[in-house]
Amino acid sequence: MKVMWGLISFLAMTQGWAGEPPWGPEVDLEQGKRLHEVACVSCHAKMFGRDGSEMYTRQGRVLSDKLELLQRTASCNATMGSGWFPDEEASVAAWLNRMYYRFEH
Repeated sequence: MKVMWGLISFLAMTQGWAGEPPWGPEVDLEQGKRLHEVACVSCHAKMFGRDGSEMYTRQGRVLSDKLELLQRTASCNATMGSGWFPDEEASVAAWLNRMYYRFEH
């Protein structure tokens, strides 16, 4: 029984409950945009030039869904030491999805 509840909890966290995105139903897209501009643009611009948006639009990008996008956002936060809280990571991931990725699931 413990294993079943653990599995249900895991699925609820990773897949969202009732069809919600992995970052939850409420995020602050304006906050996501601001955090992205402060912590992400300069690094991505160094890698790809201009405003760095090619990071998200290039051919062969490796992310395929909302969960992977949230995981990548958390990974970049940890790697760069941005100091974001999970709700801030969620806001950035949701903003990126709205602006560039447009993942349905």
